Amino acid sequence: MGKKFWAHAAILGANIIYGLNYSIAKDVMPEFIQPFGFIFCRVSGALLLFWMFAQFAEKEKVSERDLALMAVCGAFGVASNQLMFFYGLNLTSPINAAIILTCNPILVLLISAVVIRERITSRKIIGIGLGLTGAVGLILFKGLSALSSDGFIGDLFVFLNATSYAIYLVLVKPLMQKYKPMTVIKWVFLFGFIYVLPFGWTQFQEIEWATFTTNIWWAFGFVVVGTTFLAYLFNIFGLKELSPSVVSIYIYSQPLIASITAIALQKDELSIEKILAALFIFSGVYLVSTKKSVKKIA
Repeated sequence: MGKKFWAHAAILGANIIYGLNYSIAKDVMPEFIQPFGFIFCRVSGALLLFWMFAQFAEKEKVSERDLALMAVCGAFGVASNQLMFFYGLNLTSPINAAIILTCNPILVLLISAVVIRERITSRKIIGIGLGLTGAVGLILFKGLSALSSDGFIGDLFVFLNATSYAIYLVLVKPLMQKYKPMTVIKWVFLFGFIYVLPFGWTQFQEIEWATFTTNIWWAFGFVVVGTTFLAYLFNIFGLKELSPSVVSIYIYSQPLIASITAIALQKDELSIEKILAALFIFSGVYLVSTKKSVKKIA
C-alpha cells in the first residue's frame, strides 16, 4: 500500500470524524456544556497539542505581513467558524447541519470570484443557484411561521459558519503554499484562541465537571481531540499527497455519515424535504466542481 492509499485513508478518516461529530457533540450540548464554553475547550485543547507537536517540526520564520493574514484566518477559520457552528448545531438537527455545510464549495467559488477574480462560467452559475436553493429551502421548508424558531436560527448560523469557513479557505491558500501546514495551523489556532477567549471563558467557568458521566467524557474527548486535533492532522497528511480538489470531494460523505449516525442513535429522522434539499445541493456542487468535457475531433 503506497502513500496515495494512506493519504486517501487519512482524508476519509477526517471526514468520518466530522460526520460523527454532529451527533456526538449534541450529547454534550447544552446539558453539560454551553456551545461557547465547548468551543473554548476545543480550541484551547487543540492549540496546546498543535504547539507541542510543532516543537518537533521544522521551524519557519513568518513575516509580519503573513502573520497579520494568519490573524485574519484565525478569525474566520477558527473563531467565527467554530462559534457559529456549535451555536447553530445546538439549535438545529445533525442532518440539517451536515447538508447545509455541503454548500461550502459553492461559497468558496463565490468568494474566490470576488477576492481573487476567479472566472465563473454559466455552468457554475447554475450550480450555485441549485446549491443555494437547496440550502435556503432546507432552512425555510417549515414555512414562514417557523422563521422565529430555534431550528431556523440554528440552520442560519450553520450557513454563516459555512460562509466563514469558505472565506478562510480562500485567504489561507497562499499561506499554505508558502509555509508548512503545521506552521500555518499553529499560528491560526493561536489567534483563534485569542478571539474565542472573551466569548467562551464565562461558559467554560460554568462547566460542572463532576456531573460528567463516562459517556460524556468520551464524547468530550472525541470533540476536543478527535474533531479538532486529529482531523486537522489527517487533513495535513492527506494534502501532502493529494490535491485540494480531490480532498474537497470527501466533504460530500459527511451528510451520509451524519445521517446514518443520527438515525442509528434515534436523534434525527429523514424527510422528503431534507432529501430534496440534499439533491439540490449535491447537484449544485457537482456542476461547480467539475469541468465540462470537450470532445476532440481526430
